[in-house]
Amino acid sequence: MEVKTVYFENPDSENTDMVLRIAKQRAEELGIKTILVASTTGDTAVKAMGVLQGLRVIVVTHITGFRMPNTQEFTEENKQIVESQGGILLTTTHAFSGLSQAMRDKFNTYIIGDIVANTLRIFGQGMKVACEITLMATDSGLVRTDEDVIAIAGTGRGADTAVVLSPVNTHDFFNLKAKEILCKPHF
Repeated sequence: MEVKTVYFENPDSENTDMVLRIAKQRAEELGIKTILVASTTGDTAVKAMGVLQGLRVIVVTHITGFRMPNTQEFTEENKQIVESQGGILLTTTHAFSGLSQAMRDKFNTYIIGDIVANTLRIFGQGMKVACEITLMATDSGLVRTDEDVIAIAGTGRGADTAVVLSPVNTHDFFNLKAKEILCKPHF
């Protein structure tokens, strides 16, 4: 089998529109019904809702308090737009950080979540996030383990990575399968 992978010159939000088009086309080719989209403020999510019509879109946000206690970065305006267009929002503990972040902050100690996250970053920040949001959506019951998904993520703002994944729950992490890398930055 031969599958095309698109490499972007820079990891940047300027790639978002193309990432969304690539993901939609491949979802249609493979019969994938669910697309996961990482979105911090909701700008990428709103774009995704426009391009990914006809697909089930699950938008995974940062946790509340990620940057500042009691603060959600995903804007209320973007939340209303996404939900009015049938998108599903998921805000939950990040699969690779959670307690790992607490241990790092308190004891300056890196534990397994940090190690896994930093290993995945070898392939780019978007690959790490794509895997992480897939675990989060599966653990939340929004994604089944017997149906492939496409996960879209990026480096900073916007999207620059799309991956076809066979989801698993976090406790089965080492059975997660990245079946196809559709696009990513060329570092």
